[in-house]
Amino acid sequence: MRRVRDRPGRAGLRVVYDPVCHLGERVYFNFNCIILDVCRVNIGAFCFFGPAVQIYTATHPLEPVLRRTQEFGKPVTIGSDVWVGGGAIVCPGVTIGSRTVIGAGSVVTRDVPEGVLAAGNPCRVIRLLGESS
Repeated sequence: MRRVRDRPGRAGLRVVYDPVCHLGERVYFNFNCIILDVCRVNIGAFCFFGPAVQIYTATHPLEPVLRRTQEFGKPVTIGSDVWVGGGAIVCPGVTIGSRTVIGAGSVVTRDVPEGVLAAGNPCRVIRLLGESS
């Protein structure tokens, strides 16, 4: 894997910090995608991201006084051959398994296993995907 800044042709991608964002081979981002990467983001090979997908690693304390001075992060891992539909949000600390499809507009708050179709707010598994799906 190579870092995002080393990869030309990412016109649809905006990486906010870019210290630790790693992409596999032939990853495609459509327009207006954002990766807020205060922690490591690993994206496997042959992944597709629809327009306006947002991947967040930054999070904040729930206590208001602590929020004034603290920010922390949780890493995000996305396997290979994943398709994330337009407008989806991937929250801090989430892992999405390989060969999974995330429906448009989904809010992924928990890990999603490999080889499934998952969608909704919050995102949940709809069905397994087979070889011919």
